[in-house]
Amino acid sequence: MEFQRRGLGVRRRVRAVAGVVASGLLAALLATISGCSSETVADERPGGVAPDETAVAVLHRAADVLVREGSSRVRTTMETATGGTRVAIRGTGAYDFEKRLGRLRLLLPRDAMGAAEHEPITELLASGALFMRHRGAGIPPDKWVRVDTTGIPDGNLVTGGATDPLAAAELLRGVREASLVGEEGIDGSLVRHYRGTTDIGRAARAASPAARGALTAAADGFDDGTVPFDAYLDGLGRLREVRHRFTVGTQASGREATRARGTARHAVGVSSTTELYDFGVPARVELPKPADIYTGKVGSPQK
Repeated sequence: MEFQRRGLGVRRRVRAVAGVVASGLLAALLATISGCSSETVADERPGGVAPDETAVAVLHRAADVLVREGSSRVRTTMETATGGTRVAIRGTGAYDFEKRLGRLRLLLPRDAMGAAEHEPITELLASGALFMRHRGAGIPPDKWVRVDTTGIPDGNLVTGGATDPLAAAELLRGVREASLVGEEGIDGSLVRHYRGTTDIGRAARAASPAARGALTAAADGFDDGTVPFDAYLDGLGRLREVRHRFTVGTQASGREATRARGTARHAVGVSSTTELYDFGVPARVELPKPADIYTGKVGSPQK
């Protein structure tokens, strides 16, 4: 069995309609750029992977293991590259898997000229909803923007600039094929590295009720519902890192669209990485009161 050691750093690597992409944090990413078979796994420790479980079975129950763990700290990276340019939105925070509530602080990339610094965005993650503060131009700093994640084409898997950590685990319920790549070290822990593909529609049908609405929207919204992934689980079956590689359809304009005699679309690869650590650390999340939610027009975070 292959064994590799990794340092504390890790390699960072929808059908989204134009209106959603323009209004989401993914737009900041895109705007910056534009200017097998299953294997058996064994673990002898209590609560670990049973000797007769396949890679697919282990991944299918990853979300349930997180709910039993209760909470953890989170690091997120959403990255895309095209034309030799690579940019990323990075986030840190904590998540309560039992209550399905999380809080992230996101750092946006600099603009295309490398000159503009953007205010960090605070996101609160909840079942069926995303709340954002410092989200766009013209919004009072003490107000939140609320987004219904069941009503946007990607179910907020990429639009918000970070994948909901429990949704990232729920996506693994749709795994059809996976294999064990080997063992590696993450933050001083030995983990098993799995690789495969998951189906968003299948994941939506198998998801917990709290996640089903958003994943169902994503299953209908993505051009390609098959998502490659790399997942790293420790000996207790806890998901320590997962990287999904989504394909986002974006609209082209100008000369490219003219050549296509209509609205042209091209595919952009978006890699979303979620890292989980410090399990059991409390995740204190207080959702905004109705009076604190902004109801006016939302400007672009690029401005």
